[in-house]
Amino acid sequence: MDLENKDELTAEETSTVETEAVEASAQEEAAAEEKPARGRKGRGRKQKIETSEEKPQSEWTERVVQISRVTKVVKGGKKLSFRAIVIVGNQKGQVGVGCAKASEVIIAIQKAIADGRKNLITVPIFKTTIPHPITGKSGAGAVMLRPASEGTGIIAGGAVRSVLELAGIGNILSKSLGSKSPLNAANATMDALKRLTPFADVAKKRGLTMAELLN
Repeated sequence: MDLENKDELTAEETSTVETEAVEASAQEEAAAEEKPARGRKGRGRKQKIETSEEKPQSEWTERVVQISRVTKVVKGGKKLSFRAIVIVGNQKGQVGVGCAKASEVIIAIQKAIADGRKNLITVPIFKTTIPHPITGKSGAGAVMLRPASEGTGIIAGGAVRSVLELAGIGNILSKSLGSKSPLNAANATMDALKRLTPFADVAKKRGLTMAELLN
């Protein structure tokens, strides 16, 4: 009887051990299936949705007229730098000329753009042209400007053309007199545009309406 009980106990023990092993393996399989699912969720949370936002375009336009190399004699040798001349305008009646120096070209252009925005002027435009003839001067340079009819275009070149285009003038006649330096030509053009008198101011001084003045 004792041997039979021993055999029965061993059979029961082996059966319980087998059931425990099966349950443990089932739990391990379930845990293995849950792990990648959790990993996927984690990855999904970490992913960021990239949205491409278009930057608003600025109304200001910059145009580089000249970049020249300048040397300055100092104690111990020569110091090399670059000078940039930039025209800044919105083609709606506002324009400016900037000039700056720096040891690198990019820095010189950035400084010239900032200088041009500080020196903006408002140009009185009448039907895509200027109100009256005028001559501007700067140093040894001079620029003559004359109104033009519709369809003429901008009859100018070099720095004068850049200033007139970025100012928003569509039809004009011009002639550069004296110095051919781009900086003198640009400054002379700015001087001429600065001294233009709108028709409204002239009519107010004379005590007339715009229609009476134009007729």
